[in-house]
Amino acid sequence: RFYEKVQALHQDPKALVENPLVAFSLIKRLHSEWPQVIYSQEATENTRALHAGFEEVEQELPGAEDLAGAAQALLRLQDVYSLSVKGMARGVFQRAGKGWPPLYSPPRSLSLSADDCFHVGKVAYDMGDHYHSIPWLEEAVSLFRLSHGSWNPEDRSSLEDALDHLAFSYFMAGNISGALSLSREFLHYDPGNQRVVRNVAKYKKLLEMGGSGGAGTGWPWCPPPQHCPLPHPLRGLLFLQPLPEHLPPLGCSYETHGSPFLLLQPIKKEMIRIQPYVALYHDFISDAEAETIKGLAGPWLQRSVVASGEKQQEAEYRISKSAWLKDTADPAVQALERRIGALNGVGVTVPTGVTVPTSSLLGQSSKSPLYRMKSGNRMATVMIYLSRVEAGGSTAFIHANLSVPVVKNAALFWWNLRRNGAGDGATLHAACPVLAGDKW
Repeated sequence: RFYEKVQALHQDPKALVENPLVAFSLIKRLHSEWPQVIYSQEATENTRALHAGFEEVEQELPGAEDLAGAAQALLRLQDVYSLSVKGMARGVFQRAGKGWPPLYSPPRSLSLSADDCFHVGKVAYDMGDHYHSIPWLEEAVSLFRLSHGSWNPEDRSSLEDALDHLAFSYFMAGNISGALSLSREFLHYDPGNQRVVRNVAKYKKLLEMGGSGGAGTGWPWCPPPQHCPLPHPLRGLLFLQPLPEHLPPLGCSYETHGSPFLLLQPIKKEMIRIQPYVALYHDFISDAEAETIKGLAGPWLQRSVVASGEKQQEAEYRISKSAWLKDTADPAVQALERRIGALNGVGVTVPTGVTVPTSSLLGQSSKSPLYRMKSGNRMATVMIYLSRVEAGGSTAFIHANLSVPVVKNAALFWWNLRRNGAGDGATLHAACPVLAGDKW
């Protein structure tokens, strides 16, 4: 039965990278549900064969860190795109509130189980992030109530687990009456649990005293961390772009910039913003060149890092991967570097190569001003999109209230420095998380 469930969900391999809910459920299924089935009583008849098959591939399966990262990715998507948790549980990517159309409609919809929702909520719970744990645990409780009495061997959690965690999240959020109600419901299923009995007594006492939960009640407390590293203006600009009449005159043109390299084939320029200067060059590379560069970079992809003082380190919120390709790696890289040098007459005085980043379900880039470098200030940046993204993944210029969607084979260009050589703070940018697809 478990095999049939997996087979039905994952017949189309492409769906694994297009739908973040499918990706999360696959990681969870391989990390926790399969072992749960293997060691359950249902497997007693085939124990030896099942254990042998599982042990053969156990080392290659996703680990606890992968599963927690996938859950955190769903929390980031919920944050940045203001997604409804109830909608996500039903497989619908829709903004919270009524009347909003879906942001993305996957070709194959997947509903999350009560155990799935519990795990996402517990990841937030374990981080002390009760703002996010509450809606996911509420959904888990609701789904567990609907299926109470039935048992799935792959589930690691139960209605009691969800009630227990949600009650404490309510308490930490100051909802004492809600915590008391859930704890009483818990005792209906497990009346001998003395810890929850003591909790009920404490909640009653707090209500009689007119107190609230959280800090100052003798319970362990720490403020929830800022889960989404992107500042509030980034979330706003996803939906509050300036009206057309408030923008300066923009246009499209064919450009050569006086470069012999572009005389026979001018580049297609779309002016995005004048201040800061941001332009999008369409069809900057061909499909063949994009595939060549992706193929060269694939074996060298490593976890992306962020600056920390004079050092670089991995960050929890930046889970994209990147590779560095020298200009000698392939003639395609050299040709691309010459083409980049022809943009706006900047030129590339010292051959350096290109950085190839990629992100999917887990990926998100931090805020970064690209003009600050040890070797001197970087004059301009060219970002080339090598793939098409179904939804999300825009490049957001935070202080400029501007986001540019991914356009396959196009090059996004901006000046990092002002005319006086000072860094332009308006070019501070970040990558919105990919809602569906794979971004190169």
